[in-house]
Amino acid sequence: MLKKIMRYIFAIFGGIIAYHLVDIFGLATEYQFSWQNIGDFFLTTQFFAVLLGFLLGYFIIFYALNQLLNFIMDFEVKVKDITWKKIVIAIIGLIIGLIIGAIINFVFSIPNIPRIGMPLQILINITFTYMGFALAIHKEKEISSFLFQSNKENLDFTKAKKTGSDKILDTSVIIDGRIFDICKTGFIEGNFIIPEFVLEELQHIADSSDDLKRNRGRRGLDILRQMQNDVKIKVKIIDADFDEISEVDSKLVRLAKNLDAKVLTNDYNLNKVAELQGVNVLNINELANAVKPVVLPGEQMDVKVIKEGKENGQGVAYLDDGTMIVIEDGVKYIGDDVSVLVTSILQTAAGRMIFARPKTN
Repeated sequence: MLKKIMRYIFAIFGGIIAYHLVDIFGLATEYQFSWQNIGDFFLTTQFFAVLLGFLLGYFIIFYALNQLLNFIMDFEVKVKDITWKKIVIAIIGLIIGLIIGAIINFVFSIPNIPRIGMPLQILINITFTYMGFALAIHKEKEISSFLFQSNKENLDFTKAKKTGSDKILDTSVIIDGRIFDICKTGFIEGNFIIPEFVLEELQHIADSSDDLKRNRGRRGLDILRQMQNDVKIKVKIIDADFDEISEVDSKLVRLAKNLDAKVLTNDYNLNKVAELQGVNVLNINELANAVKPVVLPGEQMDVKVIKEGKENGQGVAYLDDGTMIVIEDGVKYIGDDVSVLVTSILQTAAGRMIFARPKTN
């Protein structure tokens, strides 16, 4: 909307300047205005000059200015994002742009140019005011940090002594929920950092039309609220962002590098990408596998056979932690409790699998 208004402003001033230029260079057609001969005006050089100036202002001048601004930013103002700080910063940008325009007008004596001085002066003021406004809106975060220190927590993180005790939480680990229970035990210490772009992703999931996604998102928000309410858990929400990066995982890795922090996640792909870039990762699934009870070949276990296995005659049971037990000749014990002897253990990236056979008396 703002760009369209600027187009019309440039077009009007292009027409005014063109009209006066024709008169200055002595190209104007003699014409005495009256309502009776108003149609003759459309045959004068003034009319064609105004039309050409209007078109040049609407298309060429605006396009040139727009291309210049694109080197600085990709400008877009969203009404829902307007805050009082943005309003103050926008006003500051407007004032600075107006001052720069006034300086240019004074240095080059623009108002003293015959006939077109005044329109040109106004056009320069409007142009630099617009550029000041647009640049201030685009760099709102940096200016806000400088003027209001609204990012004080974020700056404290980057300036503080880097101890490596900060943990950045991603969306998957928040939704999983086990992180809250682990934090309560005190096994993981330090600050738990939640960037705003992770909160935004969590909010999008909570607003999803899909019931499963919506429930997962709401669960994640509930987990965060519980962590914030626990005085023993230090949760820090920071508004650090990287506008040039679109992927949330890439933003997490960049932020972890900047803060010398570790990433807490359940995401296998994020785990591998972060490790490749030298970022320490704490994977909750790996922790869960590490704290499972150690089982050795030859040990006896009492389990309940749940279903038939893939191979002929096999039965399948599960431990309380979800570990699968494949029982040789166990199909005949489906639905029954049975004592088994562990024969071997297979550890995979997905978890642990135990092989056993029924104990014979």
